[in-house]
Amino acid sequence: MPSPYRVIFTAPGARGFSAAGLLGRMPVAMLGIGIVTMVAQLTGAYGLAGALAATVALSAAAIGPQVSRTVDRYGQRRVLRPAAVVTALAVAGVTAGTVWEWPVWTLFVCAAFAGCVPSLGSMVRSRWVAIYRDRPRELHAAYAWESIVDELCFIFGPILSIGLSTTWFPQAGPLAAACFLLVGVLWLTSQRATEPPVIPHEEGQRRGSALRTPGITVVLGTLLAVGVIFGAIDVVTVAFAEEHGHPAAASLLLAAYAAGSCLAGAVFGLLRPAGPASRRWLTGVCAVTAGMVPLPFVTGLPLLAVLLFVAGLAIAPTLVTSVSLVQHMVPRSRLTEGMTWVSSSIAVGVALGAAVAGRTVDALGAERAYTVPALAGVLAAVVALLGHRRLSPTPPGPPLTGQAPGGRAATVDAEV
Repeated sequence: MPSPYRVIFTAPGARGFSAAGLLGRMPVAMLGIGIVTMVAQLTGAYGLAGALAATVALSAAAIGPQVSRTVDRYGQRRVLRPAAVVTALAVAGVTAGTVWEWPVWTLFVCAAFAGCVPSLGSMVRSRWVAIYRDRPRELHAAYAWESIVDELCFIFGPILSIGLSTTWFPQAGPLAAACFLLVGVLWLTSQRATEPPVIPHEEGQRRGSALRTPGITVVLGTLLAVGVIFGAIDVVTVAFAEEHGHPAAASLLLAAYAAGSCLAGAVFGLLRPAGPASRRWLTGVCAVTAGMVPLPFVTGLPLLAVLLFVAGLAIAPTLVTSVSLVQHMVPRSRLTEGMTWVSSSIAVGVALGAAVAGRTVDALGAERAYTVPALAGVLAAVVALLGHRRLSPTPPGPPLTGQAPGGRAATVDAEV
């Protein structure tokens, strides 16, 4: 039996839009850390650097779903190119401000506009949906593949951004991120054959956003807590390695965490999941929580590396199932917006987690600060346990060509 990954790329244009999506979403992992590195090198003001990076992250979390909502209404090509240009100009403004020493408030204004960055991951996933909507096995593999791509971006993006800013010139990292975005968006939107069609809004649902979909707040609330885990893990692990006299080991420890998720995502895509998606999602969230519980009791780097790798094994399968749930919950006319809310919820959680974890490290030390991701995991599990029964698919709305109305709505929860 051929690998499902090989099968999904037999679709015309699949290799092209997936590659463009990889290139275009590199800024998600490069921009924040690039701004921090740039400002820290130029001024030594880590507080300013962190505040600017947080402004970009929170702005993207707020504006990104609105960009995707506009994409659902007008199509990818008409929206993504102007959004990418606005983001690139904003990043150029931040870097120019550091060169010509503009007032600090102008840097924050530019950083806020940089949040116009479109969610290329959501755009690519919506293309997979357009191709494999009626083939759940292939769509599952496509989602797993995109989770692998996400992990690759977060493994190599920060390394590239930091390397450019430290070995070339301080502004090189953020500028490279903007270039990746422009090239990725232009490449993706030039592929018109695989661009999803604009689906008219269903009768009675012409107004409002995907957030009004019943049950979606359960998924997003849980993912916000999962985002807190991600943000806290990054900060506390860096502090833990430094406290133990090996600051360079932080990159290896975080790479082990990402590698566990990447490996699990690859294997998960090869499987044929059984049972209701809501049950698998709940199991995944509880597994994420279980992976956090031992961390506050770790006292050495080797054991921490092993535990982070094991904890990472639950990440990708849970996120794949989360995206799949949202896809089947929201109306098709709001698909891209719904998927973008997933990444936005995680982004807000990452910002909160990093802030809380940083203060906890200062107050209690790195070892005790691992209680932050542990408590966030417990919160995620509680929200999921209390709300998972509300997760049910919504009728898909107007059919695509050749698809009967409501053809899969009744059985999707068992198939995802």
